Amino acid sequence: MSASLLRRGLELLEAPGRREAVTRVRRDRDGLGAVGAARRKKRGREPMRNKATIKDRVVKSAIEEYRKKKPVNHMRENLKYMLKGRIVANKAITEQVLAQNRGRKSKDQPPKKAAKKKPEGTVFTEEDFRKFEREYFGRP
Repeated sequence: MSASLLRRGLELLEAPGRREAVTRVRRDRDGLGAVGAARRKKRGREPMRNKATIKDRVVKSAIEEYRKKKPVNHMRENLKYMLKGRIVANKAITEQVLAQNRGRKSKDQPPKKAAKKKPEGTVFTEEDFRKFEREYFGRP
């Protein structure tokens, strides 16, 4: 509630003779207000003091403020927490969960692994090669 509303409420509740005294007090306050205004003007001419030197205030370093607001990487702590657990999920279940969370677009699909081809075995044996070498080059 503002002071003016409070004064009006009190004026309504007061006795009729008391009202004149309130107006005198109000006039006296107006006189003091003029003196206060002069002081404020005078104070405005003086150079402003450094507000950072007021009691309990410390000049803050811009570097410290930057470090406080800099985003923190919690990856190491999260990895330690995740690896701390002993339970390892079944590989088939993890693949199923990953497949459910994958999108339908081709860019969301993992690259398909090509099946490894087994090296084809030769029809000829070492003995056949030695025999061919003896016949073709004439070596015993």
